[in-house]
Amino acid sequence: MARAGFFDAPGPRIFAHRGLALDAPENSLLAFVAALSNGATHLETDVHVTRDGVAVLSHDPDLTAFGRPERIDELSFAQLGRIRLPAGQVVPSLSEALDTFPEALFNIDVKAAGAVGPTIRAVRDNRATHRVLITSFAENRRRNTVAGLPGVATSPSSTEFARALAAAAVNSRSQTRRLLQGFAAVQVPERAGVLRIVSPRFVRLMHSIGVEVHVWTVNDPVAMDRLLALGVDGIVTDRCDLLAARVKAPKLGIPPE
Repeated sequence: MARAGFFDAPGPRIFAHRGLALDAPENSLLAFVAALSNGATHLETDVHVTRDGVAVLSHDPDLTAFGRPERIDELSFAQLGRIRLPAGQVVPSLSEALDTFPEALFNIDVKAAGAVGPTIRAVRDNRATHRVLITSFAENRRRNTVAGLPGVATSPSSTEFARALAAAAVNSRSQTRRLLQGFAAVQVPERAGVLRIVSPRFVRLMHSIGVEVHVWTVNDPVAMDRLLALGVDGIVTDRCDLLAARVKAPKLGIPPE
């Protein structure tokens, strides 16, 4: 049987931002179960690294969000595993998550330079290159991780995307295509301050060069409807349950530019 790839299924893609954390801590296995049970097509998560080199799922470098002061990179994986989070959860390793959900598609944000090697090992050990997308806000982290996972899907760092956006702003399709060569998607906010990034023209341009548009982080159903009407390929959300309902709703026309 053919293995499902990150982009194989038709969109729109429903990215569960750190899982569905209504009754579970974010980035926990329980949050991922909830997300997959409530319509998520992809799991979005973040990777840090323990003192002994294990890639683990956490947005922050420490546990202050759970009322704990410890830094993840100062703990061994065994020590981290003794810290209980709400709902009886622990901080999982990337390898555990990939193994627990062997059919799930993971969007992985590499948050620390030290997590590059451990992320590569976890993905390789679980033979999961085909079902993950690697990204990072830092260009070097993204490049180094992708270099260790030949053929993996990837989206640009903030600086890489900024260069492409500048080219798009002056209607240089060829330059935009060149700058986004090798990228399967751009993952961006709808706006950055007063700058509107995601517009009908932007979506058409990305699609014309074969690049998907994924928008983060959208929790308002009205905004979800607007973006779906624009034709974006995916939405990253804390409420995959709400987005799944919108995706199933009758499609709206694309609003005028």
